[in-house]
Order: sequence, then structure tokens, then C-alpha cells
Amino acid sequence: MKLHELKPFPGELKQKKRIGRGPASGQGCTAGKGNKGQNARAGKGPAPMFEGGQMPLVRRLPKRGFKNYPFRVEYNVINLDFLEKKFKDKEEITLDDLYKFCKKNRPIKILGRGEITKAYKIWAHKFSKSALEKIKNAGGEAKILEG
Repeated sequence: MKLHELKPFPGELKQKKRIGRGPASGQGCTAGKGNKGQNARAGKGPAPMFEGGQMPLVRRLPKRGFKNYPFRVEYNVINLDFLEKKFKDKEEITLDDLYKFCKKNRPIKILGRGEITKAYKIWAHKFSKSALEKIKNAGGEAKILEG
């Protein structure tokens, strides 16, 4: 068998439905779209949420809660045990050091999980209370940055 002799098995390929090719084709005249109406016309039909002019479900249901999406600040969170593991040989941990392990477009917050044994000088945008306490107890310093 050669490459030019290959062909699909019988029944493997499905024939394309040929619509609008006369009454004998079975899909002639209205081409399977029924008679008249919005969905029988050319172009895009109604929007997915359109309910025929009835008040849509999204607008009928009550809205609840407070949504603060445009102003919410999402932080990269880093725990003390991670700092202890990654920066054993360093005295000062800067933002550049921390951004090697997280997304650059978010501010960094240090959380207090784990223990810290060495006196680090840590630069970050925010610190949790427990993290500040543990850093101070270890003899270190936490520098809070603006922005």
C-alpha cells in the first residue's frame, strides 16, 4: 500500500449537510429554520440572555452584598518559614529578592507562619502582627514600604 492509495473507511467521513438546495434535498425552502421569525433571518440571533422582551432573570433577581473589585488590593503572601528556608545566608531581604518567587505586579505581605531564628532586615509592603512580633523577637527589623 502506498500513500496515495490511502482512503478512509466507508462511513468514517460524515457528509456535510447541504441546506437550501431545493425541496428534494430535505433541507430546501426554509433550510431547516422554520417559517419566519427572528431565528429564521440571516445574521446573529438574539443575545444568549434574551428572554423575548420579558425582564431577564439577571435583572429580576435582587442584588446583594458589596463588590469592591476595582479597588481591591491582592497581595503576594510569603510566610516566615519560607524566608527562613530560602534566605539562610542573607542578612537583608529586599523586594527584588522576594519578587523572584512571586508575581511582580502585586505588593508583598509577610505572614507569620513558621519560626524565624536569625535577625533579618526584611523589606515588604505589609506585615501581619504575628510576623512583626516574631521578626522583632529574633532581633530583626521589618521595613514597611508605601504603595
